[in-house]
Order: sequence, then structure tokens, then C-alpha cells
Amino acid sequence: MNKDPLHGLSLEKILVALVDHYGWEELGRRIDIKCFNIDPSIKSSLTFLRKTPWARSKVEELFIHMPD
Repeated sequence: MNKDPLHGLSLEKILVALVDHYGWEELGRRIDIKCFNIDPSIKSSLTFLRKTPWARSKVEELFIHMPD
């Protein structure tokens, strides 16, 4: 059994779940990056997050601690 809470989840699925739960505005408040605050989209955010390890880590951390 894999104990990694992110196991089997793509970055896109994680991001979509966060946007569905928090919305772009709250997500941008919690993680202050331009792709969440200025004309946000899944596509532009994925492009940024895939190239930016520190931002991806923050997104994954927020997802892990998101209430069910």
C-alpha cells in the first residue's frame, strides 16, 4: 500500500480539485503567484507549476491539507 497522498494523481487533477474547492481568488490568496491571480487558467497554471518546483510544492502541500 502506497502511503503517498499524491500517488496516482496528476498535477492537473490536484489543481482542478483545489480550484473546485477554493476558487481562483482564494487559491491566489493562499498561494500568491501570478498565474492564480492574473487571468488564471488551468493550462497557464500547469505550465508555470511544471517549471517551478517551489510553487508546485506549495500547491501539493495545500492539496494534502485540504479538508475533505
